[in-house]
Amino acid sequence: MRVDWTTFWPRIVEATGETVVMVIFTLIFATLIGVPMGILLYVTRKGNILENKLVFSILNILINTVRPIPFIIFLVAISPLTRFVVGTTIGTAAAIFPMTLAASFGISRVVENNLVSIDPGIIEAAKAMGASPLQIIFGVLIREALGPLILGLTFITVALIDFSAMAGTVGGGGLGNLAMTYGYARFDTSVMIVTVILLIILVQIAQYLGNFIARIFLRR
Repeated sequence: MRVDWTTFWPRIVEATGETVVMVIFTLIFATLIGVPMGILLYVTRKGNILENKLVFSILNILINTVRPIPFIIFLVAISPLTRFVVGTTIGTAAAIFPMTLAASFGISRVVENNLVSIDPGIIEAAKAMGASPLQIIFGVLIREALGPLILGLTFITVALIDFSAMAGTVGGGGLGNLAMTYGYARFDTSVMIVTVILLIILVQIAQYLGNFIARIFLRR
């Protein structure tokens, strides 16, 4: 049964809004978790300002354990935890929780990789001037890595749009749910085409905004 497009567009708009909400809130929460985790991972590395082998090993193993798991499997695997925390495994809020967890580990590795690329001489110069570890972290590390970090977060944002589509296939709402319910299940190719086009548009917007913001900081 094909959809009646004269009445279906409000559903398309609603689903697009749900996808945008999932991506934005997940990015905010995951950044708040992932950035500090990535900084901690970097500063506790051997030879760094807060070297701590135990903390580094725990974080490194945790990140390396979670990141390789395909998101759709991760989403299903932690559904009992999602139900405990959110109260349900259906809907936008229930999708944001696992998306946040998965994205946090990705962001932490992006942050660490960007910080590793900073010239060690800059850190040594800050130490020589008597800067404290906190001053080095916020005044040197984050400032030097901000432009590349924004590009990294842009990459994560694009991945989150992909995550949101996968979450929709198991009741998470958004364009993924719309594509599965009205496109795949009802064999309506037109719905699939429209949702794919909308997802591509969202990716292009996210990439453009990320590049634009990063360019501002890279020129400083």
